[in-house]
Amino acid sequence: MAGLPSPVLQLMKSLRLLPGVGSRSAERMALRLAIEKKSWPEQLAHDILQVRKTIRLCPECGFLSVENSLCEICADSSRDRSTICVVEGPIDVLNIERAGIYKGLYHCLGGKISPLNDVSFEDLTVEKLLSRVSNAIVQEVIIALGSDVEGETTTIQLAEELKKLPLKLSRLAQGISVGTGLEHHDPATVAHAIALRRPL
Repeated sequence: MAGLPSPVLQLMKSLRLLPGVGSRSAERMALRLAIEKKSWPEQLAHDILQVRKTIRLCPECGFLSVENSLCEICADSSRDRSTICVVEGPIDVLNIERAGIYKGLYHCLGGKISPLNDVSFEDLTVEKLLSRVSNAIVQEVIIALGSDVEGETTTIQLAEELKKLPLKLSRLAQGISVGTGLEHHDPATVAHAIALRRPL
């Protein structure tokens, strides 16, 4: 873009990597950060670096944790350890938690099968899940993946593996729109889908 210094252009390019940020939004944010007189841009930069330095995936479930400790959900002794809800990633955990109805544990697969993005079933954390559910405490696994093609494909293959084990297997009920992920639904819809889950 003519006239803008190269550091501002680079910042705009970096901001466009964030989900939901287009060219115009990136331009507005970069310009605001460049001319802001108060100190909050420095605080923002510090906070981003702190998150990058300290936040890791929980070694148990794959949700967000600090360094190599268990996440708050896995560490919470009041959670129902007999149920594991399988989701694509941390954003889905947050969406289910906001619904306020589910009190069990989670397992983040780290994605879903997507040949176009070169993600296969073996790239997901399925082995870790199978190890967790082989524990006698786990009695039910809820598959809470989106109903798009990749989510359905992943659900089918995952169900084939889990049906070999002596557990109750269920998935989210209707209410989650076809072709979308959990991040596009309000807490009431997610709560309804969890409450009315159905067997696979």
